Amino acid sequence: MAEPLLQVRDLRVAFPSPHGAVEAVRGVSFDVGREKLGLVGESGSGKSMTGRALLKLAPKTAEVKAARLGFAGIDLNAATERQMRRIRGARISMIMQDPKYSLNPLMRVGAQIAEACRLHQRVGKAEARAKAMAMLEAVHIREPTRVYDLFPHEVSGGMGQRIMIAMMLVTGPDLIVADEPTSALDATVRRQVLAILDELVSQRGAALIFISHDLNLVAEFCDRVLVMYAGRIVEELHARDLHQARHPYTQALLRSLPRLEEPVTELAVPTRDPAWRDGPAYRLGSLA
Repeated sequence: MAEPLLQVRDLRVAFPSPHGAVEAVRGVSFDVGREKLGLVGESGSGKSMTGRALLKLAPKTAEVKAARLGFAGIDLNAATERQMRRIRGARISMIMQDPKYSLNPLMRVGAQIAEACRLHQRVGKAEARAKAMAMLEAVHIREPTRVYDLFPHEVSGGMGQRIMIAMMLVTGPDLIVADEPTSALDATVRRQVLAILDELVSQRGAALIFISHDLNLVAEFCDRVLVMYAGRIVEELHARDLHQARHPYTQALLRSLPRLEEPVTELAVPTRDPAWRDGPAYRLGSLA
């Protein structure tokens, strides 16, 4: 069996507080192969912090520890900041939640995509521009020549997110971490952006960690799902089996989803059990 592209063992992220360290991520362990892995949970469950910790992008106040962080034979635990700068963007890319806060407002969008090429692939201006233009076409942007010269404030939310995807994928990364990449978009545009992301990931044979709170979206889009609660993984299962989840927290999240066939005046609010915080987790149908 081939070794996973990414191996994470006992990842912990803690922040100082007046009452001692508070762990936002607690003992998270998982592998990622050439697949689409969904990481789901409520706000504050630790899923975004897990994604940032993989790229060593956690806040400076955070203390990040892991028994192992291995990526394509590279020990990320031991990697220096200089080595991480060569990995980020080139081998591992991160698509942020909202392009308004991720794109440089003072640079034209095409120049930002071309800059990623020049920085990581050491190509000239003409070749970088050609690659950026091709990438704009790949994310289904009409009139890429016109869009290339626009500033971020001149594009819509959906187009801005496509530009972000183009910038993160133009270098051909092996692993993409997508942190709520469609949460700021309406339902129609969300589907279009996900279809583009799915197409590009499949074509390039890349691995994807898709961070989301939308269980229905993850069930349709991903191959495998990790459910996080209070900083730890409480359930792992195949995406096709998400609606047959066994952990009471995952079941509670599913019950809180709106359904057209079962209209209600008030959505169910999950009732949390303190035992979930440190209780047993379910791994692909078995109790771990």
